[in-house]
Amino acid sequence: MKKVVLASLLAATTLAPFVFTQPIVAQAQTNAGPTMSQEEYAKYNNAVTQTTPAAKAQAFEDYLKAYPNSQVKVDVLNQLVYLYTQTGDEAKGLDAADRLLAIEPNDLRALTFEVLYRRTDADKLTDPAAKQAALDKVATYAQTGLNATKPKDVSDAEFAKLKSQTQPTFESAIADDDLAKKDNAGAITALKTEIDADEADTQKPSTVLQDVYTLANAYYTSTPPDYLNCAWYATRAAAFAPEPYKTQIGKLATFCYTKYHGRPDGYDAMQTAVQTNLDPPAGFTVTPAPKPADIVANLIATTPDLATLAISDKEFVLQYGGAIDPKTQKSYADEVFDTVKGKSVEIPGAVVVAATADQLQVAVSDDSQQAQPKPTADFTFNMKEPLKTVPNVGDKVTVQGTYASYTPSPLMITMSDASTVVPKKATPVHHPPVRRRRR
Repeated sequence: MKKVVLASLLAATTLAPFVFTQPIVAQAQTNAGPTMSQEEYAKYNNAVTQTTPAAKAQAFEDYLKAYPNSQVKVDVLNQLVYLYTQTGDEAKGLDAADRLLAIEPNDLRALTFEVLYRRTDADKLTDPAAKQAALDKVATYAQTGLNATKPKDVSDAEFAKLKSQTQPTFESAIADDDLAKKDNAGAITALKTEIDADEADTQKPSTVLQDVYTLANAYYTSTPPDYLNCAWYATRAAAFAPEPYKTQIGKLATFCYTKYHGRPDGYDAMQTAVQTNLDPPAGFTVTPAPKPADIVANLIATTPDLATLAISDKEFVLQYGGAIDPKTQKSYADEVFDTVKGKSVEIPGAVVVAATADQLQVAVSDDSQQAQPKPTADFTFNMKEPLKTVPNVGDKVTVQGTYASYTPSPLMITMSDASTVVPKKATPVHHPPVRRRRR
């Protein structure tokens, strides 16, 4: 499954503008803060007193142009970053953030805006290489933010608060980059760090709740899939998401639960547990479904005549029956194939996946026909004589052939001496006309 952005789960990230710890005043008035000439102070004050974000931003730009080495340049650039978010001018906002980082490389507000803007732009790219390069750059800004140290003029409390506010944005961006590179382990680490640090936001619509769902997807798309953790975190996300996303996320949750457990029973216990637990609590267990090899052994032991197995069951044994049967010293798969090898069979309703005059590859079992995004061939019919009319992909045909061989992975059953079967037209039944009796 491809990752899903749930817009209504996103809470707008708003960072308060920089609050000056000391007033900016003219040199002639006080020595309490940075000193300015009367001319500089007048230009600065003109910017401060503007009443709209656009006018204030332009006035601050004019101020910096006139006084590029101002003692309050960092503070003004902070103001500009914030003001451009209010005007919606992304390009100027990024430019202000770039200028601020050139002076203060660890400024958390500037790094946050770099991540937010550049991540959005990266998601719009369609070229894989360009997109990955853009996401890598975003992750670099994010990692810088996570590693940032406290500036000397910022209090411990203020810096700790700002770190906690920006951490979800940084961890989420790193996870996004990792997932794009198929580094699911790295993404899971980043996402777990994010949500564990902000458990309260996983219980309401927020960016953190969205990333609980992203975490579930990261487990699901791992190799091999971690269905249990996928089920847990998708269920947690569904529990607190609004509709229609609750239902959409719930589908992933129940799918992963059933894949792990083998059936849907007992899922209500997980739904209850996630209400009060972000992570699976100690003692919470779900019984895993039997392993394919165990299912095969049980199927062989409980089926007196292996030739009577349905095609889907035979295919399952051919795929997963590599273990040796202690009674016959043959593999379970070979035991099943021996019951049909050399025998001719007619198979109706096969879906054509690939076709030439000499060979048909078709989907026969329900799983093969219903595979996504398109049917998958599980039988190859090598024709006894070239076909006069080659069927189209997607056509349903009736084919006849003799079981010749099989390969377990990917599963393919090969038939020899094959031919297509044209159904005979039913002989029309002629009824004599009904003769009415004379009265």
